[in-house]
Amino acid sequence: MDFNQVAVFIKVVQAGSFSAAARLLGLPVSTVSNRVAMLEKRLGVTLLQRTTRRLHLTDAGQAYFDHASAGLLRMLEAEAAVTEAAAEPCGLLRVTAPVDVGDQILASILCQMRDQWPKVHIELVLTNRCVDLVAEGVDVAIRTGHLQDSTLVAKNTGIARWAAFASPNYLAGAALLDSPQALRHHYCLQFTPLGKDAWTFHTADTSLTIPMFKQVMANEIGLIMELVLAGKGVALLPVHLCRQACEEGRLTRVLPEWHAKADPIHIVYPQQRFMPPRLRVFVDLASLELRKWFE
Repeated sequence: MDFNQVAVFIKVVQAGSFSAAARLLGLPVSTVSNRVAMLEKRLGVTLLQRTTRRLHLTDAGQAYFDHASAGLLRMLEAEAAVTEAAAEPCGLLRVTAPVDVGDQILASILCQMRDQWPKVHIELVLTNRCVDLVAEGVDVAIRTGHLQDSTLVAKNTGIARWAAFASPNYLAGAALLDSPQALRHHYCLQFTPLGKDAWTFHTADTSLTIPMFKQVMANEIGLIMELVLAGKGVALLPVHLCRQACEEGRLTRVLPEWHAKADPIHIVYPQQRFMPPRLRVFVDLASLELRKWFE
């Protein structure tokens, strides 16, 4: 039995294509295709049906994948238990996080990892897309919002709240803003993922939806925040991103008894019997840092 053929077949199924598997494995597409073909020849069955657009597992292929992937996982766990359990954290750790988590938070995590575990090398991918950790070869993710049901391990690290902010210069020349309804007298800068037609506010026991006039809309939170800092209006912003600007007097939270969206923050990673040391120390360190920023 050639375990390389089995491992390549499993990666092709997980990645969804020969080309994606080749990228993850660092192999030519032709090599990946040949190894799967050799596995099929040795077994005497067709495992994958190839079309121009996608791959389909045959019934035999599905059965083989189910058993082989479980067996390969156990082998990798056994090796990790022997070689890494007592080892110093080292090697490449691929991490993904949403764009609006905040540069200051992520920089702090990366700096602490570098200072404490210099042999761990981190590749950080910032994207608001929900990355398939297994298929794309990513070790761990920081995610905001409610999680979908999955086999991933999820560690809650707090809640990211959004609220209304404006600059002191803007407020000095604007109408009194003492209730959400008063927003109709203000210039509102809208981050479109929160809604183009209305803003919804919450207290402990009340929810209130305020229609918007679509004065300025953008899907980039950094741009909206820069406009607020420049005194151009009121916007819903992540509380954690505004903390420093509020301490420096450059921003003011308005309607402080109200908040908008509230997203739970999780660190998620694939379930595994023996966690590699580099992943374990990252999860521990990132959890502590995220709890400093989120309620």
